[in-house]
Amino acid sequence: MRIRASCNLELHLSVTTPLILILRPQSGASQWVSREEYTFSEPVKVLEYPDIFGNLCQRLLAPAGVFKINTTAEVETADAMDVAPGAPFINVQELPESVLSYLVPTRYCESDRLGEAARQIVTGSMLGYDQVQSICDWIRGNIPYAPGTSSIPARMVVEYLHGLEPMDLHAWFEAYVGDRWYTFDPSQDHLTGGRVSIAYGRDATELSSSSLCHLTVAEGEIFSEELSILMS
Repeated sequence: MRIRASCNLELHLSVTTPLILILRPQSGASQWVSREEYTFSEPVKVLEYPDIFGNLCQRLLAPAGVFKINTTAEVETADAMDVAPGAPFINVQELPESVLSYLVPTRYCESDRLGEAARQIVTGSMLGYDQVQSICDWIRGNIPYAPGTSSIPARMVVEYLHGLEPMDLHAWFEAYVGDRWYTFDPSQDHLTGGRVSIAYGRDATELSSSSLCHLTVAEGEIFSEELSILMS
């Protein structure tokens, strides 16, 4: 499936404002970025760097006034997502080092406090993928708990999702079971494809698409003017 994902932001800034943006999808195991455009309404110097999760961050100084950001990417992505009931639980001591940071408590996933509740939710489930699916099903009918509370690494993903109504940025999570990351989306009864991943992190505090680094920007306004996904 080829998707064109576009995001247009219009910022109203009362003062010159430092920004950190996370708006660029990357090629990886689940997607291939074949074309990309990233423009600003005013000429600015941009420094790009990877954060601790490997997300591409754009650091810049936006001038006061109306400042527009436009991004478009054409991405090859899966029509359907892989599912793997029965994929095994991996003992913590056998996990790769790259996923260990996704086990620690965060502001929105206090795994040290929610561990017992998570264990009750997964009672009777096969260790691994089936445990995560049980949590996913429980989230859909109740309130959020994260798989990290069951000693399964889990990470939040911010993305474009083809067909989402109303269109906006979407979030879901991945869990590491078997020997890889698998997608889980509690907002869907049946997991669909057509996903363009933008950024990964432990919770929403680490995945804002834009960070405004100046105390006076509360006087400004930030909004999504247009966010559309079109099938090629």
